[in-house]
Amino acid sequence: MSIAETYKQYVRNALPQDENDALLVGRVWRPDVSGPAVVMLHEGHAYDISSVAATVSTLCEKEDLVSFLTAIKPSLATDDAFADLGPVKDLLENTILSSRDVQKPWVLSPIDLQSIKAAGVTFATSMLERVIEEKAGGDPAQASNIRAEIEKQIGGELAALEPGSDEAAKLKSLLIDQDLWSQYLEVGIGPDAETFTKAQILSSVGSGEEAGVHPMSSWNNPEPEIVLAVTSAGKIIGATLGNDVNLRDVEGRSALLLGKAKDNNASCALGPFIRIFDEQFTLDTVRTADVTLRIEGEDGYVLDGVSSMAQISRDPADIVGQLMGAHHQYPDGVVLFLGTMFAPTQDRGETGRGFTHHVGDVVSVSSPALGQLTNQMNLSTECQPWSFGVRALMENLAKRDLL
Repeated sequence: MSIAETYKQYVRNALPQDENDALLVGRVWRPDVSGPAVVMLHEGHAYDISSVAATVSTLCEKEDLVSFLTAIKPSLATDDAFADLGPVKDLLENTILSSRDVQKPWVLSPIDLQSIKAAGVTFATSMLERVIEEKAGGDPAQASNIRAEIEKQIGGELAALEPGSDEAAKLKSLLIDQDLWSQYLEVGIGPDAETFTKAQILSSVGSGEEAGVHPMSSWNNPEPEIVLAVTSAGKIIGATLGNDVNLRDVEGRSALLLGKAKDNNASCALGPFIRIFDEQFTLDTVRTADVTLRIEGEDGYVLDGVSSMAQISRDPADIVGQLMGAHHQYPDGVVLFLGTMFAPTQDRGETGRGFTHHVGDVVSVSSPALGQLTNQMNLSTECQPWSFGVRALMENLAKRDLL
């Protein structure tokens, strides 16, 4: 099967295994109104519910969202207020730019006005990789030897530590004495979680769209993650999948380059849809979920990996509590990447230089209860420019009498 065919197949298989029992919401671009529609999925179709919630941010703020969605679900196929935008699989396939019919709808990232934040260094494995990047100064050729030395010294101890505990404080003192302390260990086992802005409002891309890597980077990787949807009041109401595209060489040179390493055109992928928490799907489902990653390159390269949420060092609710509260508000809500334990180290090409993306790589992030997020990699400079921002959204919604 060609890469193009593989890409289409993965995109088509985007929905959760129990899709008929899931409350799924998101966004679809409607060419007939030159703007986005808030959609709810029902029996394999996407229905425009913008008449009752002009933005996903507004929808998520409903006082009893599950009851609201459950109430309108039976009338989606019969009420003229909810336009049927077509089979979800057709919309997803039409999202692929190389074969897109711009006269037909396609899927967008499932969020709009929410801030896009991420938690870093939340798994012991990826925490060690951040330390290695720092010690290597962003040079992948040095990473292999440094990895072996650091794992020999501290690898086994980190996974069992509770961040902020007395045991973590004792290890910190020991590592300082051994000149092995790192700013990444500070946020990995210290009391305070690392949270940062991953991307700008409305800049994320959806499943089937191209994801971008800055052309300055020669050592980079995907980061497959679960992403929480959180209201302005701090209530966690659902989850989706995310790919926090990461430039290892850039951040490795200096943590002060985190913004350049993380926030570039098309470097944040989310979707395919937000699954709302209900009796069947809860935060406990997230806490025990496995997130799988598959990368297939046009050169025949294949890489598979798994990130187990059961091994996260901080509880998701605790990270949300550190992100927002009396100290920081998000009036339009927020989505939060929870981090990953997956940091690919196997060589792709020259021995000792580890993994890095090639243009054309197909990256799939999946979890049974959330579906599959699939993107093809390109340079950020070659991906579609981000042009539809908050001002354009407000003007479009006003023209459609949705404000």
